[in-house]
Amino acid sequence: MNRSNRGVYFMGNSEPRAGMSWEEKREERFRRWLSPDVKFESPAAGEAYRRRVTRFIKAIRLEEPDRVPVMLPVEYYPAYYAGGNLKKVMYDYDELRRAWLKFIREFDMDSFNGPSLVFPGRVLDMIDYKIQKWPGHGLPDDAPSHQYIEGEYMPPDEYDLLIRDPADYLLRYFLPRTAGALQGFRKLGPVTPMVGIPVFYIMQFGDPDIRAAYQALLDAGQECLKWTAVVGEVSQAALAAGFPTIWGGMGQAPYDMVGDMLRGTRGIMMDMFRRPGKLLEAMERLIPICIEETVSSANASGCPIIFIPLHKGTGGFMSNKQFETFYWPTLKKVMLGLIDEGLVPMPFAEGDYGPRLEIIRDMPRASVIWFFEQMDMARAKKVLGDVACIAGNVTASVLCTGAPREVKETCRQLIRTCAPGGGYILSGAVHMDKGNPDNLRVMMEAAREYGVYKS
Repeated sequence: MNRSNRGVYFMGNSEPRAGMSWEEKREERFRRWLSPDVKFESPAAGEAYRRRVTRFIKAIRLEEPDRVPVMLPVEYYPAYYAGGNLKKVMYDYDELRRAWLKFIREFDMDSFNGPSLVFPGRVLDMIDYKIQKWPGHGLPDDAPSHQYIEGEYMPPDEYDLLIRDPADYLLRYFLPRTAGALQGFRKLGPVTPMVGIPVFYIMQFGDPDIRAAYQALLDAGQECLKWTAVVGEVSQAALAAGFPTIWGGMGQAPYDMVGDMLRGTRGIMMDMFRRPGKLLEAMERLIPICIEETVSSANASGCPIIFIPLHKGTGGFMSNKQFETFYWPTLKKVMLGLIDEGLVPMPFAEGDYGPRLEIIRDMPRASVIWFFEQMDMARAKKVLGDVACIAGNVTASVLCTGAPREVKETCRQLIRTCAPGGGYILSGAVHMDKGNPDNLRVMMEAAREYGVYKS
């Protein structure tokens, strides 16, 4: 995410000074997170903002804040709360603004999730995006989310092309396969020319198909700016009201970068047996790219927490031995690279990470937030509680279909189990896109009632 679509501007240099330890860099980022360059609506809003951010900082440090902090599990929920749906806010930016501003005004919360993952439907239409379905485009108009269309968008014999030049591979191979309007890029020559005669490189841009593909990108970019302006406006409004964003960028595990976008689940699982060397080499090649991109987005946003959804490392997808060979080493290098920049990785362990707890414990103390979906939280606290902050995990069944009293009782039990000694953030196992708004409100009530630490 760049500076404009996060819509958050922070004081000071864009990154911590060289020569600092990772702990010193992180403290510098924490100070900047506490002091956004924004005019608060009132002194009370500014004080509330600093109190909320301090809550998360102390939880990350494994200290006891005034009370347990809460990440309300919302993603597209504001669209439905405002009487619309995901399709409406994807195509109507005014409605996007209205829905999220309404949510900001009417909910008490410790952190804010902006609409930066509500992708602009017009842009997806303009590029003829082929690897996702969304409401009104492959899904019913009232569908609550997107659907990824998994496939092998990189044949196995193209590993060497990816390893040699990932940017070139993205432009000339991946994009033409996944966006119909960009098929002209198939005709491009290598993106990294080394022959020092520019006319030989420039002449290809006279090709009508290549020109059409670039024009589609330019037009889609102009449309993106309209969407970006609204996302930024909403984020600024949340800040001014005293609500901090909870993540300043998003990263990926290298295994998922290959498995999600390029090889697909089946393809990458077969690669572990048929071409393990190429898979490992490709993942190593992606590590610095992932770190650099993520650090850049965090520098722009000012929030040091980096959300990392983990898709294919869950229990049932691979054994612990395979996890320790193919998934964890490159993910760990990405996370350590982010930590070294003063950032706080927040991997979202989708699925069952119970078998992985002892493995993922191997990180610097108080450097990570482990956010769990399916997890015995008592065991997670026992195994990780002295080295990492943990977050989660009100189940989807309780959150989306349970009565408020059930949600509150679940929160009480989680707080009782995970909060002692600090290092716990209350949240859902998944986001609630549709459901009873009181189920979100009672999460805050539970934190205020059961999650207060004695001074």
